[in-house]
Amino acid sequence: MAERRTTAFIGVRICIAVLAPIALGFVAMSIGPLARAQTAKRSIDLSRYEITFDETFDKLDVSPWGPNSRWIAHTPWNGDFGDASFLDPSAEAPFRVGNGILTITMAKRGGKWTSGLLSSADRQSHGFVQSGGYFEMRAKLPGGKGVWPAFWLASNAPDSQVKPEIDVIEYYGHSPSAYMATVHLWHRGTSQFGNAVKVSVPSASLEKEFHRYGVSIDRDAVVFYLDRREVARLPSRPEFLQPVFVMVDLGAGGGWPIDEMKEPSVMLIDYVRAYKLRVGT
Repeated sequence: MAERRTTAFIGVRICIAVLAPIALGFVAMSIGPLARAQTAKRSIDLSRYEITFDETFDKLDVSPWGPNSRWIAHTPWNGDFGDASFLDPSAEAPFRVGNGILTITMAKRGGKWTSGLLSSADRQSHGFVQSGGYFEMRAKLPGGKGVWPAFWLASNAPDSQVKPEIDVIEYYGHSPSAYMATVHLWHRGTSQFGNAVKVSVPSASLEKEFHRYGVSIDRDAVVFYLDRREVARLPSRPEFLQPVFVMVDLGAGGGWPIDEMKEPSVMLIDYVRAYKLRVGT
């Protein structure tokens, strides 16, 4: 994955991809020890929030690099990652919408794995970005060894600044009884800080039904939610309040073999939303 990166943001997601086998084995990662998922099941109160971004996928407004589209089909720093290339959108692949559901399909084209990624902002941060608040995706994940779907947030801050990355969910198909929730800080492609949580779930439950994956970010904490119930809480840092954009992708590998990956592998997304606290709350 690293060899495909050509910019200063080269470090993002490399650490998790390379060290995923370690992380899921409950061994300390280079970004810091695995945090424990919270046993408390507090729900998020969305009545305190107002919606700021509402993608229901009744249609899909996407272009390879923008501008003037709601989504672009690559990371803004011009890098693919993992073992599947992210395609420019076309009538054939990798995106399809119907009945309010986005389908991302990962399959082989010309003997190589291809898939799709959506980013809500382009290289110039044109598009949707937000500082703090609550972010949520409702999706049904693919299963099987090798798949690596994710919902995550990142910053387009100048390379001279420390940049946050918040992985709301990274799911490794060979381990269907858990997913990873992670925070990072990067500077010029080098990890400055990180913490990861392994969230346990009933085996293959995320593949059988749609679930909501969310994160709230404020000056005190980064709180992860599954179906709007708190599953993990990590201390916040000022950098996490930088404006971030939303990304969702169906990746391959993440440090694990893909030789047994199902073809096609399909990720279904009902919506992606963002919220801000109402004034006075």
